[in-house]
Amino acid sequence: MVDHIDALETELKIRGYSPITVANYRRHVVAFLDFIQKTPKNITETDVKKYLAHLMTERDHKPASVNLMLSSLKFFFRTIIKKEIFTDIKPPKIERKLPVVLTKVEVKQLLDAISNKKHRLLVEALYSSGLRVSEAVQLKVNDLDSLEHIGIVRAGKGKKDRNIILSKGFMKNVEDYLKTQKKPSEYLFSSRNSHITIRMAQRIVSEAANNAGIKKRVFCHALRSSFATHLLESGTDIRMIQVLLGHADISTTQRYTKVSTAQLKKIQSPLDDL
Repeated sequence: MVDHIDALETELKIRGYSPITVANYRRHVVAFLDFIQKTPKNITETDVKKYLAHLMTERDHKPASVNLMLSSLKFFFRTIIKKEIFTDIKPPKIERKLPVVLTKVEVKQLLDAISNKKHRLLVEALYSSGLRVSEAVQLKVNDLDSLEHIGIVRAGKGKKDRNIILSKGFMKNVEDYLKTQKKPSEYLFSSRNSHITIRMAQRIVSEAANNAGIKKRVFCHALRSSFATHLLESGTDIRMIQVLLGHADISTTQRYTKVSTAQLKKIQSPLDDL
């Protein structure tokens, strides 16, 4: 089994999958094989359905997590084992929840609750440029143009580079922060010889939200959602927002039209006309 798992990891790396995806696929395949206790070539569609039911009923896994597991197994069996066992397995429907969006007042409260300059800078980057957390932690100083207020995200989702906007206030804070650094680093959010981790970034945002007394479930992606929604409410064209976010499909960006309350607030309830 170890040889198969090593082959899976190698194939994923060759195809350019991110380290996070490689780790997730490996983890899901190992967990499945440990549960079924069969050699991969003897595993059937019934075994997969049994594991699927186990995750959803006994482990209470969310549909998104189950679908990631299915994607991992499909890749493993089709690519490594060369066996098709997914002809009659329907993935669970993903819950279509509205993104968490902070108000502008809440964003300011969040920033005001942070005393650490690097931590505040991270939150500013997530909100002011609409970055994914994985993109924010890997920001490089040389990819930020303080004169043009444009930056570049290198190898973002889908291994694509894209331009991002940079707030004038953010860039001023970047310049002030870099002056205080005794040991220069290529990464804006450096840690030892690399950059801070995604987990650290999530912890920074979560602790700031708690300190600010914000009751919503605040995480890094909520700042990206807030960026998109606030741009939409200010009249920015949705296709431009799509470009800034790096969405391949406009339908992904259109989720924020359902979150924006700017137009809803202009509608008067019929009860107020009585």
